[in-house]
Amino acid sequence: MEKNSGMFFFTWSEALQAGIKSAGGKGWNLGRLEQYGFKIPAGGVLAAEAYQCFIEENNLLEDTGRIGQSVNIGNIGEKEIEQKLLPLREKIKSAHISSNIRDKLVSCLKAAGILDKPIAVRSSASAEDSAQASFAGIHESFLNVRGVDNILSAIKGCYASLWTPRAVAYRRKMGVKDAEVGQAVVIMEMVAARAAGVAFTCDPQTGREDIFVVNANFGLGESVVNGAIEPDTYCLDVSAFSAVPGLKAKKIGAKQGMTVAAASGGTHFVSYDNLASQQVLPDNDIEKLGLLLMRVFESLGECEEHQDMEWAFDGRDFVLLQARPVTALPCYTFEAIKDKPRIWSNGNYRDAVPMVISPLHRRVMKKSIDTIQFTSFSESGYPMPEGFQFSRLLKGRLYCDMSALQWAHYDSTGTLPKDFNPFWGGHQPEIEIEDTDPFKGEIGLARQSRIMKGASLIMEASANAASTFAEFTRSVESLIGDGFDRIPDQDFIDKYNELGQIVKEYCEKFTSLSGVGTWPLVLLLQKLSGYLGPRVMIVLNGLMVGGKSAITSADHGYRLIELAELARRDKAAVQYLTGNHFNPCSCSWEEYLPESSPFKQEFRNFIKEYGHRCVYELDIANPRWEEDPSYLMDIIKSIMATANPEQWKTRQREKFNQAWAEVAEKIPSEEHAGIQKGIKDAQDGAAVREMTKSVMVMALKAYRLMALELGDRFTQRGIIEKPDDIFYCSWSDLFSILYGNWHGDGLRNLVAARKASQREKEALSPPDVILGEKPVFSEPVDLGSGDFLPGVGAAAGKASGVARLIRHPGEGNRLRPGDVLVAPSTDPGWTPLFLKACAVVMETGGFLSHGSIVAREYGVPAVVNVPGAMQIIKEGRKIVVDGDKGKVFF
Repeated sequence: MEKNSGMFFFTWSEALQAGIKSAGGKGWNLGRLEQYGFKIPAGGVLAAEAYQCFIEENNLLEDTGRIGQSVNIGNIGEKEIEQKLLPLREKIKSAHISSNIRDKLVSCLKAAGILDKPIAVRSSASAEDSAQASFAGIHESFLNVRGVDNILSAIKGCYASLWTPRAVAYRRKMGVKDAEVGQAVVIMEMVAARAAGVAFTCDPQTGREDIFVVNANFGLGESVVNGAIEPDTYCLDVSAFSAVPGLKAKKIGAKQGMTVAAASGGTHFVSYDNLASQQVLPDNDIEKLGLLLMRVFESLGECEEHQDMEWAFDGRDFVLLQARPVTALPCYTFEAIKDKPRIWSNGNYRDAVPMVISPLHRRVMKKSIDTIQFTSFSESGYPMPEGFQFSRLLKGRLYCDMSALQWAHYDSTGTLPKDFNPFWGGHQPEIEIEDTDPFKGEIGLARQSRIMKGASLIMEASANAASTFAEFTRSVESLIGDGFDRIPDQDFIDKYNELGQIVKEYCEKFTSLSGVGTWPLVLLLQKLSGYLGPRVMIVLNGLMVGGKSAITSADHGYRLIELAELARRDKAAVQYLTGNHFNPCSCSWEEYLPESSPFKQEFRNFIKEYGHRCVYELDIANPRWEEDPSYLMDIIKSIMATANPEQWKTRQREKFNQAWAEVAEKIPSEEHAGIQKGIKDAQDGAAVREMTKSVMVMALKAYRLMALELGDRFTQRGIIEKPDDIFYCSWSDLFSILYGNWHGDGLRNLVAARKASQREKEALSPPDVILGEKPVFSEPVDLGSGDFLPGVGAAAGKASGVARLIRHPGEGNRLRPGDVLVAPSTDPGWTPLFLKACAVVMETGGFLSHGSIVAREYGVPAVVNVPGAMQIIKEGRKIVVDGDKGKVFF
């Protein structure tokens, strides 16, 4: 078979371009590492095509084919099978590697400067080191190989290792056909290692994902990999609130010796009695390695696939020898559900973080939400599994472990899944609960005790809410100070750690603060239920309309109506908004409008109060309104002609009065005062709940300002191409540069790869639910007998209008006054669009979603959690939204 010899050997960059099929899993991943600026040994990859040529040129196709036909999962352990495999391996080892492959190999190794140096020769099969199959330890590697002839022998040893009983058995187990596996070979310079070992960006034994685990020994890593000794084990805490993974625990292993390079080639084990008491790596080097591991997790694993690595330390730098995804990670969850399928859902998360989160912010966002979820149980005394994480990233989007969340709510407070899901939102199934009477016996008493503890925490949070918000805001403003443009590079690390501690403490209070909006609403619901029966939700929605409490996510909408009305009466504002000077994407309003303009003064006040917010504000990659007010200006311009605050208030009073009339008719008068207080408490609680998130966004502003300053600096130094590229870096990238561990070479390549990955992920339709690892897209509900779609009635009233399908607030200019806003989900940044809509329909969302709260406050009829709404409802079709019945009629 003729073959272009130039195709037989790849440099690292060529291996990346060639892909796994040609370079094998190990070779391809090394190519990625080199491309992204990680330190790896000099070398390259003998392509899998060379193996195929070798097999054909030595007439071994028939032999390998017979193995494929005769060996199956049932007979693999039989002596007869080994008697077939052994001769094949011997034939491979004694066969001839063609001169054109040999010559090309010699030429390339000489060009890499390693032909006369000690070499490591490692198998790199095309089915190896993937997320589905690792083949860890299955195929052979050869260390300290010297000379061309020995290198060729080692290559044939790698080829032969495809046909050991363990390799064939693993292929059968994983369903990989023999013909699908090509054997590439990694050839790299040996590292003069003072220490070496393996590392995982998780705990592979327990499945915990909040720690890194490092195994280390003196000398070469072979003694760790093959289990010859008990290595040191270091565990690192990888909280995103800290710049560098911190050493959490360590166990000094009984190291009976170490593997070293033999003078004649190969390796040998040397016993040392005095090694057991010595720590292999100093603490500061362990944390330096931890930061490197985080970079690998965020570069190769994209915060989704945990990585298994081999590393070596030459006394100055850490060198990566390989990296591959961790496969078959144990399920770390509650004992009672560990054998149940895991249900992942984007319900509720989709309201606030429906987007593909930027690479810079993924870990901070996930850690913040996990901290909120964890402390919502632990603060009331419920024994949570240490380090448990409720969230995961899938294709850049956040999902919640609903199996764990439903179980934790049931086990801690007795909340049944059927009662929990409507408040949470989403289309996930319910987990099975055997005991549907959760309050009997001692367990029931413990649950009731935790409910009371939770209520006490909420009452305490309610009493202290104003001071908590003020203290947190002061802390963030103090940290920001006059900005970050004058601080030295190293100070960013201290600022990041300080901000992380502030955010951590606030996240730990977040659930109790949010509960201030839930608890009084539940109490009011219970009070009304006995009198109103099935109409209780309809009346409750009406009673929540147009309260006097300052619900911040609703207030900025009210203010925009007032600004639009003010602009209509301001000649300078009208000229600006309707003239040639109007440029919503800039701050031209500051330059064009005179200081005497009432609109300018009030808009400036609006930006001062709400400028830290924006659409999809929980991702720091998105510009804040104070940076880019175009969305606000477009809203003001579009409603300027019709803005009428008094009309809004009149409509709200009518809805409230209608609901109160039913209360007055059906509930004894002596209960009215208590109900009025309950309404006020629920409205005040909703205000606290919405302010809780608004204040949280203040901290994200600080993260963004730090990122923007580093973006400017790194652009000036040529590390990245333009300032906004900083959002396609990770914090571990940035800190590695700031610490001086890395010069940033390869970061531009990594940014380009992440941009491409981001585009691919944003083009995907995210599944609503993932069962285990299987994505499940919610099927659109069947139309009922009355031609309607059922959902959750979130805001009272009934309205009809033309359906306008808005997938992103940036499309909001298509929404005309009186249209029905149909959206996948909404966060507070969407709510200005509610000002133009006669009604709102959402595919997801619960009764306590931000969009639901604002719709109730505004008095805009809303139906949420309608599966497939964006598919069934057609653009421009007239529909009727009944927020009382929770139905959308055609």
